[in-house]
Amino acid sequence: MNLMGFDPLYFLLVVPCIIISLVAQSKVKSAYRKYSAVSNMRGITGAQAAQNILDYYGIYDVQIKLIGGTLSDNYNPKTKIISLSSDVYNGSSVAAVGVACHEAGHAAQHAQAYAPIKVREAIIPMCKIGSTISVPLIMLGYILGFGILVYAGIFLYAGLFIFQLVTLPVEFNASSRALKVIDETNMLAGEVLAGAKKVLSAAAMTYVAAMMTSLANLLRILIRFSGRRR
Repeated sequence: MNLMGFDPLYFLLVVPCIIISLVAQSKVKSAYRKYSAVSNMRGITGAQAAQNILDYYGIYDVQIKLIGGTLSDNYNPKTKIISLSSDVYNGSSVAAVGVACHEAGHAAQHAQAYAPIKVREAIIPMCKIGSTISVPLIMLGYILGFGILVYAGIFLYAGLFIFQLVTLPVEFNASSRALKVIDETNMLAGEVLAGAKKVLSAAAMTYVAAMMTSLANLLRILIRFSGRRR
Protein backbone atom coordinates (compact mmCIF):
# COMPACT_ATOMS: atom_id res chain seq x y z
CA MET A 1 0.00 0.00 0.00
CA ASN A 2 1.50 3.33 -1.06
CA LEU A 3 0.93 5.67 1.89
CA MET A 4 2.31 8.75 0.19
CA GLY A 5 0.84 8.27 -3.28
CA PHE A 6 -2.55 8.69 -4.92
CA ASP A 7 -5.43 8.05 -2.53
CA PRO A 8 -8.77 7.51 -4.30
CA LEU A 9 -10.58 7.50 -0.95
CA TYR A 10 -9.54 11.10 -0.39
CA PHE A 11 -11.13 12.20 -3.65
CA LEU A 12 -14.17 9.99 -3.13
CA LEU A 13 -14.93 10.91 0.49
CA VAL A 14 -13.10 14.07 1.53
CA VAL A 15 -13.00 16.30 -1.55
CA PRO A 16 -16.82 16.49 -1.91
CA CYS A 17 -17.06 17.57 1.74
CA ILE A 18 -14.37 20.19 1.24
CA ILE A 19 -16.34 21.57 -1.71
CA ILE A 20 -19.51 21.67 0.41
CA SER A 21 -17.56 23.45 3.14
CA LEU A 22 -16.29 26.08 0.69
CA VAL A 23 -19.80 26.63 -0.63
CA ALA A 24 -21.11 27.00 2.94
CA GLN A 25 -18.42 29.54 3.79
CA SER A 26 -19.23 31.47 0.64
CA LYS A 27 -22.90 31.58 1.59
CA VAL A 28 -22.04 32.87 5.07
CA LYS A 29 -19.98 35.71 3.62
CA SER A 30 -22.69 36.47 1.08
CA ALA A 31 -25.49 36.54 3.68
CA TYR A 32 -23.37 38.56 6.10
CA ARG A 33 -22.46 41.07 3.39
CA LYS A 34 -26.10 41.40 2.25
CA TYR A 35 -27.58 41.94 5.70
CA SER A 36 -24.71 44.10 6.88
CA ALA A 37 -26.16 46.68 4.49
CA VAL A 38 -29.64 46.44 6.06
CA SER A 39 -30.12 48.52 9.22
CA ASN A 40 -32.51 47.50 11.96
CA MET A 41 -35.35 49.98 12.48
CA ARG A 42 -34.58 50.55 16.17
CA GLY A 43 -30.93 51.44 15.59
CA ILE A 44 -29.72 48.86 18.13
CA THR A 45 -26.00 48.09 17.89
CA GLY A 46 -24.59 44.60 18.16
CA ALA A 47 -23.20 45.39 21.61
CA GLN A 48 -26.59 46.57 22.82
CA ALA A 49 -28.30 43.53 21.31
CA ALA A 50 -25.90 41.17 23.08
CA GLN A 51 -26.54 43.01 26.35
CA ASN A 52 -30.28 42.58 25.82
CA ILE A 53 -29.78 38.81 25.57
CA LEU A 54 -27.74 38.79 28.78
CA ASP A 55 -30.38 40.84 30.58
CA TYR A 56 -33.13 38.53 29.32
CA TYR A 57 -31.39 35.54 30.88
CA GLY A 58 -30.40 37.39 34.04
CA ILE A 59 -26.68 37.17 33.31
CA TYR A 60 -24.72 39.98 34.99
CA ASP A 61 -21.15 38.66 35.15
CA VAL A 62 -20.38 38.61 31.40
CA GLN A 63 -18.58 41.49 29.69
CA ILE A 64 -18.92 42.60 26.07
CA LYS A 65 -15.70 43.81 24.45
CA LEU A 66 -14.48 45.03 21.07
CA ILE A 67 -11.89 43.01 19.13
CA GLY A 68 -10.25 43.29 15.74
CA GLY A 69 -10.95 41.29 12.60
CA THR A 70 -14.05 40.39 10.64
CA LEU A 71 -16.38 37.58 11.75
CA SER A 72 -13.97 37.00 14.63
CA ASP A 73 -16.78 37.20 17.17
CA ASN A 74 -16.72 34.68 20.01
CA TYR A 75 -17.60 33.95 23.62
CA ASN A 76 -14.92 32.82 26.08
CA PRO A 77 -16.50 30.98 29.04
CA LYS A 78 -13.27 31.09 31.04
CA THR A 79 -13.01 34.88 31.01
CA LYS A 80 -16.78 35.38 30.60
CA ILE A 81 -16.20 37.83 27.78
CA ILE A 82 -18.22 38.22 24.58
CA SER A 83 -15.79 39.57 21.98
CA LEU A 84 -17.36 41.34 19.02
CA SER A 85 -15.64 42.62 15.88
CA SER A 86 -16.00 46.33 15.09
CA ASP A 87 -18.70 45.84 12.43
CA VAL A 88 -20.77 43.86 14.91
CA TYR A 89 -20.00 45.76 18.13
CA ASN A 90 -20.72 49.21 16.69
CA GLY A 91 -22.92 48.19 13.78
CA SER A 92 -26.69 48.49 13.75
CA SER A 93 -27.23 46.16 10.82
CA VAL A 94 -29.42 43.07 10.85
CA ALA A 95 -26.29 40.92 10.50
CA ALA A 96 -24.60 42.65 13.46
CA VAL A 97 -27.59 42.04 15.72
CA GLY A 98 -27.87 38.40 14.68
CA VAL A 99 -24.18 37.60 15.18
CA ALA A 100 -23.95 39.45 18.51
CA CYS A 101 -27.04 37.72 19.87
CA HIS A 102 -25.70 34.34 18.76
CA GLU A 103 -22.55 34.85 20.84
CA ALA A 104 -24.66 35.98 23.78
CA GLY A 105 -26.64 32.79 23.27
CA HIS A 106 -23.46 30.85 24.08
CA ALA A 107 -23.14 32.82 27.31
CA ALA A 108 -26.71 31.80 28.16
CA GLN A 109 -25.84 28.15 27.48
CA HIS A 110 -22.99 28.30 29.98
CA ALA A 111 -25.10 30.13 32.54
CA GLN A 112 -27.77 27.43 32.33
CA ALA A 113 -25.29 24.51 32.16
CA TYR A 114 -26.50 23.38 28.73
CA ALA A 115 -25.42 19.72 28.51
CA PRO A 116 -23.94 19.57 24.96
CA ILE A 117 -21.64 22.52 25.61
CA LYS A 118 -20.38 20.85 28.79
CA VAL A 119 -19.68 17.67 26.81
CA ARG A 120 -17.84 19.66 24.14
CA GLU A 121 -15.65 21.37 26.72
CA ALA A 122 -14.89 18.04 28.41
CA ILE A 123 -13.45 16.53 25.23
CA ILE A 124 -11.42 19.58 24.17
CA PRO A 125 -8.18 18.30 25.84
CA MET A 126 -8.40 15.00 23.96
CA CYS A 127 -9.13 16.88 20.73
CA LYS A 128 -6.06 19.07 21.13
CA ILE A 129 -3.91 15.98 21.59
CA GLY A 130 -5.67 14.17 18.75
CA SER A 131 -5.24 17.01 16.27
CA THR A 132 -1.50 16.94 16.91
CA ILE A 133 -0.53 13.28 17.17
CA SER A 134 -3.38 11.12 15.80
CA VAL A 135 -2.20 10.92 12.16
CA PRO A 136 1.54 10.58 13.02
CA LEU A 137 0.60 7.84 15.48
CA ILE A 138 -1.40 5.97 12.84
CA MET A 139 1.40 6.27 10.30
CA LEU A 140 4.05 5.17 12.80
CA GLY A 141 1.98 2.21 13.91
CA TYR A 142 1.41 1.15 10.32
CA ILE A 143 5.07 1.46 9.33
CA LEU A 144 6.31 -0.39 12.41
CA GLY A 145 3.52 -2.96 12.30
CA PHE A 146 2.19 -2.01 15.75
CA GLY A 147 -1.58 -2.35 15.49
CA ILE A 148 -2.12 -0.87 18.94
CA LEU A 149 -0.57 2.43 17.81
CA VAL A 150 -2.81 2.48 14.75
CA TYR A 151 -5.93 1.97 16.84
CA ALA A 152 -4.79 4.52 19.42
CA GLY A 153 -4.38 7.08 16.63
CA ILE A 154 -7.78 6.23 15.18
CA PHE A 155 -9.34 6.61 18.63
CA LEU A 156 -7.79 10.05 19.06
CA TYR A 157 -8.87 11.11 15.58
CA ALA A 158 -12.42 9.93 16.32
CA GLY A 159 -12.42 12.48 19.13
CA LEU A 160 -12.14 15.23 16.52
CA PHE A 161 -15.26 13.95 14.79
CA ILE A 162 -17.14 13.69 18.10
CA PHE A 163 -16.18 17.30 18.85
CA GLN A 164 -17.58 18.44 15.49
CA LEU A 165 -20.72 16.36 16.05
CA VAL A 166 -21.38 17.80 19.52
CA THR A 167 -20.72 21.30 18.17
CA LEU A 168 -23.83 21.09 15.97
CA PRO A 169 -26.48 21.22 18.74
CA VAL A 170 -24.39 23.83 20.56
CA GLU A 171 -24.38 26.20 17.57
CA PHE A 172 -27.98 25.56 16.56
CA ASN A 173 -29.17 26.06 20.12
CA ALA A 174 -27.24 29.34 20.50
CA SER A 175 -28.93 30.66 17.37
CA SER A 176 -32.33 29.41 18.55
CA ARG A 177 -31.90 31.21 21.88
CA ALA A 178 -30.80 34.37 20.09
CA LEU A 179 -33.72 34.42 17.65
CA LYS A 180 -36.21 33.66 20.42
CA VAL A 181 -35.15 36.70 22.44
CA ILE A 182 -34.82 38.91 19.35
CA ASP A 183 -38.43 38.07 18.47
CA GLU A 184 -39.87 38.29 22.00
CA THR A 185 -38.18 41.61 22.78
CA ASN A 186 -38.97 43.09 19.36
CA MET A 187 -35.34 43.85 18.53
CA LEU A 188 -36.10 42.77 14.98
CA ALA A 189 -39.36 41.89 13.27
CA GLY A 190 -40.77 40.90 9.92
CA GLU A 191 -38.37 40.79 7.00
CA VAL A 192 -35.36 41.95 9.01
CA LEU A 193 -35.91 39.13 11.52
CA ALA A 194 -35.99 36.73 8.57
CA GLY A 195 -32.68 38.26 7.45
CA ALA A 196 -31.09 37.52 10.83
CA LYS A 197 -32.33 33.94 10.55
CA LYS A 198 -30.71 33.61 7.13
CA VAL A 199 -27.36 34.86 8.43
CA LEU A 200 -27.38 32.45 11.37
CA SER A 201 -28.65 29.53 9.26
CA ALA A 202 -25.85 30.05 6.75
CA ALA A 203 -23.31 30.14 9.58
CA ALA A 204 -24.73 26.92 11.04
CA MET A 205 -24.21 25.14 7.72
CA THR A 206 -20.45 25.69 8.00
CA TYR A 207 -20.49 23.56 11.16
CA VAL A 208 -22.47 20.86 9.36
CA ALA A 209 -19.90 20.90 6.55
CA ALA A 210 -17.03 20.71 9.06
CA MET A 211 -18.66 17.69 10.71
CA MET A 212 -19.12 15.98 7.34
CA THR A 213 -15.47 16.59 6.43
CA SER A 214 -14.33 15.20 9.78
CA LEU A 215 -16.53 12.12 9.32
CA ALA A 216 -15.24 11.59 5.78
CA ASN A 217 -11.64 11.73 6.99
CA LEU A 218 -12.41 9.31 9.82
CA LEU A 219 -14.03 6.83 7.41
CA ARG A 220 -11.05 7.12 5.07
CA ILE A 221 -8.64 6.38 7.90
CA LEU A 222 -10.73 3.43 9.12
CA ILE A 223 -10.92 1.92 5.63
CA ARG A 224 -7.20 2.37 4.96
CA PHE A 225 -5.77 1.28 8.28
CA SER A 226 -8.27 -0.58 10.45
CA GLY A 227 -7.48 -4.26 10.66
CA ARG A 228 -4.30 -4.00 8.58
CA ARG A 229 -1.19 -5.92 9.60
CA ARG A 230 2.31 -5.76 8.26
